[in-house]
Amino acid sequence: MTALRHLLRDPVAALGLALVLFAIVVALFAPWLAPYPEDAFESRLLQRLKPPSAEFPFGTDNLGRDILSRVILGTRSAVVVAVSVVLAAMLIGVPVGLWAGWREGWVSETLMRVTDVFLAVPQLILALALGQLMAPGLTTAMVALALTYWPFFARTVHAETRRLRGALFVDALAGIGASTPRILLLHVLPNAAPAILVRATIGMGFTILTAAILGFLGVGAAPPSPDWGLAVAEARQHLPEAWWFPTFPGLAILLLVLGFNLLGDGLRDVADPRLRRGR
Repeated sequence: MTALRHLLRDPVAALGLALVLFAIVVALFAPWLAPYPEDAFESRLLQRLKPPSAEFPFGTDNLGRDILSRVILGTRSAVVVAVSVVLAAMLIGVPVGLWAGWREGWVSETLMRVTDVFLAVPQLILALALGQLMAPGLTTAMVALALTYWPFFARTVHAETRRLRGALFVDALAGIGASTPRILLLHVLPNAAPAILVRATIGMGFTILTAAILGFLGVGAAPPSPDWGLAVAEARQHLPEAWWFPTFPGLAILLLVLGFNLLGDGLRDVADPRLRRGR
């Protein structure tokens, strides 16, 4: 509760939290909030490319589908991708970081050198390469993003484990005979949790943006999925006349990524005692 109060005192972080919570609510109730939920897959060519109006607040796309409904339905896809990718990356990166940070020797060095190789290659380029090796689709994009984001968790957890390894409470636990798994899972990992949470929150925003880029480039979600990046790609040939076609999916990407980034920055400030004292 103390951390939440600190977070809400920061108007920028509070804005990020509000955007993220709003997106989660929309994702949970998307089929009931969308004015025309059937427009996720059905075409209505007689009403194609209609500008925003009372009937269609965001206008219609090139197949006559309500853009507002597809933006709302696309929120669920974006949130699911972000959460799934970050959780999968954590399942890979956190154990690697814990082991490499705790142990000495060639195994630890090898793990971190592999991590450095992944970090040296831009995530988007690596995700595109992996996506081209597999069949295009949303699952392919999620796998590619998870396989390219785990090194960020590994590096974060490695640094935290190295810092905590020499702490007095760790020496005391080792002195009373606590096993290494017990020390790592019950004491080191909880102390590293704030850094992991900050990395996960910022990573969700970056994952949404990268997934939208993959969809735009044809490696991510495939038609007729209500994907934001795919919608922007489909709108290119109808610009500038149908300006509303890419505008609203693009704004959805902007707001959700901004929300996660602002929330992540706020959590980082709360988790850092030096910044907290400076408030």
